[in-house]
Amino acid sequence: MTVFIFIIIFILILCIFFFTRKKENSVNWLQFFSKGKEAGFSVRELEQLRRLILNSGIEDPASMFTSQKQLEKCIRSVIYALRISGESEEPGVQDFLSRLFDFCKEMGVRNSEKNASISTSRQISEGQTLRVLLQGIGIFKSEVVKNTGNSIAISRPINPKISASPQWQGQKISIYFWREDDAGYVFDTEVIDEVFSKGISSLKVDHNDSLFRTQRRKSMRIKFHKPAYVYLTGDTDPGRIERAPGLKCMLDDISDTGCAFRVKGHAEIGLRLKVQFALDRVPICMPGTVRSVDYHQMNNISLIHMESDLLPISTKNHILCEVFDLLPDDDDDELPFRVLEEEADNMSPSNPIDINMPRGKFNEVMNG
Repeated sequence: MTVFIFIIIFILILCIFFFTRKKENSVNWLQFFSKGKEAGFSVRELEQLRRLILNSGIEDPASMFTSQKQLEKCIRSVIYALRISGESEEPGVQDFLSRLFDFCKEMGVRNSEKNASISTSRQISEGQTLRVLLQGIGIFKSEVVKNTGNSIAISRPINPKISASPQWQGQKISIYFWREDDAGYVFDTEVIDEVFSKGISSLKVDHNDSLFRTQRRKSMRIKFHKPAYVYLTGDTDPGRIERAPGLKCMLDDISDTGCAFRVKGHAEIGLRLKVQFALDRVPICMPGTVRSVDYHQMNNISLIHMESDLLPISTKNHILCEVFDLLPDDDDDELPFRVLEEEADNMSPSNPIDINMPRGKFNEVMNG
């Protein structure tokens, strides 16, 4: 009798245990589908994700909608499965992967903005590049020399196209700047005095505790020091992979919406270019438009920020794999358009190449 009672109690304990585990799992998946729908995923996409999560070892399925680390773990499982199956080029697969990356970007941008955004000019770092608008005169380039609790010292603004230097003291100006890994800002202020700060001819300007955010980042970008080629784009098929060497440059950062690169010479805003490089032994061609240029006259080098055209989904996904560190270390030595990093980094200053030279001359240099 005692044995029978013991067996009954044991069975009841097992039933309670399995019922509790089942209930916990049901709650987890209920939260998963609920948060997934809130995030904008379809039922079909969520079912695909559910299967992936079962194979990726994520203990809390709903966490992938709140944790970028867990989401990246899930994407890594997708990429690994695609490499094994060889189905990476199928359109439906790339669309699904793109959807995951878009959500991962949104989460990354939100997290970055939460940690990096500023609200007052007192938080601007020394060395920050500035654009200074003097109404009726033009836009000048400057940078922060010194930032104290009372005022900011900015280098005397320059504009090579404006020969006569304005009288700055007492002028009301607008200052624009782009904060790396954050966003664009603007604020109005007044020039208190013309001074020397740290031995540099500067303007002393008032602080403003109400910065206006002009532009949010649209994507995640990373520092990406890699040699590449740059070309002037033709009128047709700008995304075509080039086999001939182009003008050597060095990439500075990269995202799925553009890149920055350094090149000898000077370029104009609005110039149509394309940049070509290797990523995990895959040739990447990124056509786009020059949006800003920081020209350093002393060494005749331009840092060019280019906004890319809409890229093919597979190319965009491949770039985002690099952005989120989901690719193995690549070796592009066998690619036909390979350039050596030391060659791109040590372009001869005695023979500068102007990137905005006439098309015929550009092609002559490119192929010579």
